[in-house]
Amino acid sequence: MIEQKTSDVQSSYDRVAEEYVRHIYDELRHKPLDRQLLDRFADGVRGTGLACDLGCGPGQVARYLSERGVAVCGVDLSPGMVEQARQLNPGIEFHQGDMKALDVPEEVWSGIAAFYAIVNLSPAEVALALREIQRVLQPGGRLLLSFHIGEEVSHVEDLWGCTVCLDFYFFRTRDVAGYLNTAGFEIDEIVEREPYAPEIEYQSRRAYIFARKAAVETTP
Repeated sequence: MIEQKTSDVQSSYDRVAEEYVRHIYDELRHKPLDRQLLDRFADGVRGTGLACDLGCGPGQVARYLSERGVAVCGVDLSPGMVEQARQLNPGIEFHQGDMKALDVPEEVWSGIAAFYAIVNLSPAEVALALREIQRVLQPGGRLLLSFHIGEEVSHVEDLWGCTVCLDFYFFRTRDVAGYLNTAGFEIDEIVEREPYAPEIEYQSRRAYIFARKAAVETTP
């Protein structure tokens, strides 16, 4: 069942990739709080190794972080999105991959920005993905995770005129915090905001969680 759903998500974003670029790629210009939070994330990971824009889409977050001196790569489930990201951001490496089973070694990334990367995952899949994120982060590595606040699941079959088969999941903040704690993360801060104007984004409340993988304790 999960494999079938993963295939639906992948093919849906392949079909919508070009329209996604038109509607989303420049979104950060209109989102001052998002930029502020990404600046804070950049300050925390700059110079500490390679960070990842996970669920990168066309790479707008990776581009933003790279422009602020962060060594960054991007990973997305959709080959179509990866192709768009490579065309739009030639100086950054992008790869196809599933955040529930990443094809990278343990403790390889110093930080992960996952902006709405869990939006198409069920709660069980979110728990699985967070364990995988914990695996690939360095000890003390930082995570900035964002998502839509709520309890509903919205099924979408048309997105910007493209045929898709996507379930969009909304999460209660305390539930995601619980998933993070269970996966071995320490939460630094939770930020919530009301939506920007309708012409900028979908009208849902948003949450951003700063967390980090527990550092390895050393004996004296």
